[in-house]
Amino acid sequence: MRSSILAFVAGVWLLQQQSVLPDLAWVWGLPLLASAYWLPRHGWLSALRHGLLLGTLFGAGFLFAAAVAEQRMQDALPPAWEGMDVTLIGVVASLPVKTEHGRRFEFDVEHVNTPGAQVPRHIQLNTYTTSFNGKPLPDAPHVHAGERWSFTVRLRRPHANANPHVFDMEAWFLERNLRALGHVRDSPDNRRLSDFVWRPDYVVEAMRETIALRIDRVLAGEPYAGVLKALVIGDQSAIPPAQWVLYQRTGITHLVSISGLHVTMLSGLAFALMYWLWRRSVRLTSWLPARRAAVLAGAITAFLYVLLAGFAVPAQRTFYMLLVVALALWSGRVIAPTRVLSWALLVVVLLDPWAVLSAGFWLSFGAVAAMLFATTARVGKPHWLRAWLTTQWAVTLALAPVLLLLFGQLSLVSPLANAFAIPLVSFGVTPLALAGSIPGMDWLLYAAHWLMAACVWALNWLAHLPLALWQQPEPSTPAVLLALLGALWLLLPRGFPARWLGAVLILPALLTPSPQPVPGALWVSVLDVGQGLAVLVRTAHHAVLFDTGPRYTAESDSGSRIIVPYLRGEGVAWLDGLIVSHDDNDHSGGALSVLHEVPVGWFASSLPASHPAHAAGVRSLRCVAGQHWQWDGVRFAMLYPTAASYDIPRLKDNNRSCVLKIDSAGGSALLSADIEARDETWLLNKDPDQLAATLLVAPHHGSRTSSTPDFIAAVHPAITVFTVGYRNRYGHPRGDVVARYARQGGQLMRSDHNGAVEVRFAADHPPDLIGWRQTRMRYWQATVR
Repeated sequence: MRSSILAFVAGVWLLQQQSVLPDLAWVWGLPLLASAYWLPRHGWLSALRHGLLLGTLFGAGFLFAAAVAEQRMQDALPPAWEGMDVTLIGVVASLPVKTEHGRRFEFDVEHVNTPGAQVPRHIQLNTYTTSFNGKPLPDAPHVHAGERWSFTVRLRRPHANANPHVFDMEAWFLERNLRALGHVRDSPDNRRLSDFVWRPDYVVEAMRETIALRIDRVLAGEPYAGVLKALVIGDQSAIPPAQWVLYQRTGITHLVSISGLHVTMLSGLAFALMYWLWRRSVRLTSWLPARRAAVLAGAITAFLYVLLAGFAVPAQRTFYMLLVVALALWSGRVIAPTRVLSWALLVVVLLDPWAVLSAGFWLSFGAVAAMLFATTARVGKPHWLRAWLTTQWAVTLALAPVLLLLFGQLSLVSPLANAFAIPLVSFGVTPLALAGSIPGMDWLLYAAHWLMAACVWALNWLAHLPLALWQQPEPSTPAVLLALLGALWLLLPRGFPARWLGAVLILPALLTPSPQPVPGALWVSVLDVGQGLAVLVRTAHHAVLFDTGPRYTAESDSGSRIIVPYLRGEGVAWLDGLIVSHDDNDHSGGALSVLHEVPVGWFASSLPASHPAHAAGVRSLRCVAGQHWQWDGVRFAMLYPTAASYDIPRLKDNNRSCVLKIDSAGGSALLSADIEARDETWLLNKDPDQLAATLLVAPHHGSRTSSTPDFIAAVHPAITVFTVGYRNRYGHPRGDVVARYARQGGQLMRSDHNGAVEVRFAADHPPDLIGWRQTRMRYWQATVR
């Protein structure tokens, strides 16, 4: 049975790696494979029978996931209705999450009033309670979970940035069944129709909102209120990025969410309490044995907590495992722990075939599997301390390769941090926070917050230890599989021969270097940061980052969300230089995050002296035409701005953009930032020959203010990349500008269509052009290109 479930789950996983959905007519081949059930069960035919039946279940998982995906993909927003005003009626279906300028929530569409409009049944909306300059909007709707509203909205399909080593938001949207995203327009049609719609899931969301508001009120302004909300209702949106960095660095992120440990703890407490109380009554025990009553109480408690937590994968896994155990105890049967884990795995995948795409799925089930592998089928009963140490060692060792593959980093202080954080958070902070969510129990929330503050104090000390964090390029999948085999080999029982070979098998995942340019070669990676610019330029032994993309919100920018994970995944641990072309948010918004997270040799820009990036402790200099240097046989030259431009205070930032030209034996690149027509004219008058380039990042994202015909003719690029946001409000790139480049010839790329674009130049070889969306195409991306 366990191998059958694993085969089914493997089929589901394989489907999620496909670029297109398969023809469901293949389902008729399953009965043919299943007919192997009647083959003889002896000799080689028995092995063939077993293999064909596993193949049947593998195909069943593959086609099951395909059928569910086909149904979900059909519920899509037609392209013709993107960006159009649509009036609809529906219910606020989730806890509204506070954003910088309003609220974000999920919305169940019940009726579309706009004639001819087609809208998916489940969407995500934003309301704005303040304008982008911070002024309150008095007519903004204030929504609460379970309310029915009429809204005028403007929607788009669920498009997100696409880059290597960066979280796939489009897959997350699909898993959450968010088939369109949008915002509520200012309209007289916006009105509340019902104060509450009575449906079980809406009741749960209303309870979550009530608890969230209570925690916000009691712990207003306290630094770890967001953690308590995450532990009680699973809402992690209020945890600041700086705290996430600390929890990742110390390896306790699993504790600041509704983890399986918390569910088990709470269920165990309910079991023990009910068992103790039930045994005190002869009448009750004669009606129902105390053990069965306690099992029922534990299962119900776990179910309610998981519901309150938003039904995250780790919580689901624990609940289903507890449910299987509860049924076994109720019926008096004994079930092997691995069977319990397998059934939980099957139920999770049946309810959510996209769960296999989440890191939490693999880490949650992998941790339990490692514990079972290291502790079951052993002779004798070890001391509790030895058992606990064995469990910690097993989880750390088994999950290390997975963490390196998923995140490119591993906390070396995690075992020590978890040694005190697990009991403190699971048996102290979480129960106090849950009890404190009851009205009148404010002091318990304060106590929970005090304990969490003490925990963070200790974590801060650990995080600043030397070598607290191991960072490296993301290893290849074969190296990770080999490391997993090595970890299992090391976890075999004592006395098993040659266990040291396990350490040898782990080494490739730790020591295999990432691909790098050879001397004389040039790699240029134009990242997809939305409406903005970020370009990584690499030679054999050096790297420079040109621009850092936009700041999205007060606590989120492209530096932390895209650039730093990309650098880590590519094995770029050090930037020789960072160039920020000018003081526009879409070019400088991620600079502080990059300077904070990545060591930088020097920082060049045209930013004003008051910009906080100058205070980052990195040697700072101005971009000035005439600067030049050479790395590994590749020549770099700053073509713009002029030194005199810094003496013109009223000059637009765009007209002081840094322009970088890079020449190698295999080709050249021109990074032109946001220069406009007047700046292009200056460059043409200065030296038009120096503008010729194989690769051009189009000036000002393809705006009409740039890309004059003479400039395009002088550059004559073989490849032009437009860095633009999906359906951006500026209309970039402009159609007539794109037509100019098309007439000139060459290949045109767009970050909103192609994702990250990488061009690799090598001597005596044509440039290699790689678009990330085309390299790693998935079926859900086909509707957002």
